[in-house]
Amino acid sequence: MSDPFIAQIQIFPYTFAPRDWAFCQGSVMQIAQNTALFSLVGTTYGGDGRITFDLPNLIGRVPMHYGGSTAPGLSPTNLGFRDGSPTIQLGVHNLPTHTHTASGLLAAGTQDSPANQFVAADSSPAQNYYRSPTEPLIQMSEHALSTAGASQAHENRQPYLALNFMIALDGTYPSRN
Repeated sequence: MSDPFIAQIQIFPYTFAPRDWAFCQGSVMQIAQNTALFSLVGTTYGGDGRITFDLPNLIGRVPMHYGGSTAPGLSPTNLGFRDGSPTIQLGVHNLPTHTHTASGLLAAGTQDSPANQFVAADSSPAQNYYRSPTEPLIQMSEHALSTAGASQAHENRQPYLALNFMIALDGTYPSRN
């Protein structure tokens, strides 16, 4: 586009900002040098509103449509609103409700290795397992199983392609209809 609107945000594949464009990386701008841009952007993205204002920061973010949504499960969004997280830590409360049980035998053990066998009643210190159950399995205490996991955060981003968002510092002042 040869003559953009002031404050227009556009995606570029460049590693540099073309003339009259700036990266949308939250830069602090002087109002005195950018009065037209400030009149459109204001302090929506930050700044004190007297001397400075901020450009939008889209580093690691996905732009989202502005407005009140009436669709189920969606909430209204305002310009400049930031939300989300690049990582998330899941806990037990995030997992679907489910149970784990451990089963064993009341019969005396005949094997000393747990591979492909069941826990059995102790017949001697070296034979705590039983290969072929001839009796029904008995559910063991819920404390027989320990918790698992390290509670580490994981990346929470959708598939992406890295490009640069830039904002027009100069151009046509958009008129309101």
